[in-house]
Amino acid sequence: PRYESMLISLKKIVVILFGLLIAQTANAEVAPSDVVSDEYGAVMASLTSIPGDAVNGRKVFMNRKQGNCLACHVNSEMSEQTFHGMVGPVLDGVADRWTQAELRGMLVNSKKVFEGTIMPSFYKDAGFFRTLKKFEGKTILKAQQVEDVVAYLQTLKE
Repeated sequence: PRYESMLISLKKIVVILFGLLIAQTANAEVAPSDVVSDEYGAVMASLTSIPGDAVNGRKVFMNRKQGNCLACHVNSEMSEQTFHGMVGPVLDGVADRWTQAELRGMLVNSKKVFEGTIMPSFYKDAGFFRTLKKFEGKTILKAQQVEDVVAYLQTLKE
């Protein structure tokens, strides 16, 4: 009886560990240092195994503490938001101008796509100058947030 209860406990532990392994694999994401882009900066492969969510991407896009895209870009689809910036290109119709891979590349590391741009690299965690300690080794957006913003940008057609 004692060995039976130990065996049952061991089986439960194995099942739990297997479940955790599957859950971690299901939510796999590419580390910033492992992102592969082409010579123009386009990132063909998704950063996560979960498709982007355009509704969440819209929220990240307009959130002043996350994407903050409106600080630099006009987006007529968000006319309810105030203070659209005029620094970057207008994003109306952006899905007609760039592919999903190009949009992902711009978000991941805009400096590789547009030399001299002031747009931040949202999914890069190293290679910066004068980074505050609390931000060292961190990205502005998580991989899934990048995929969500890409999904949202793909809804912006003429």
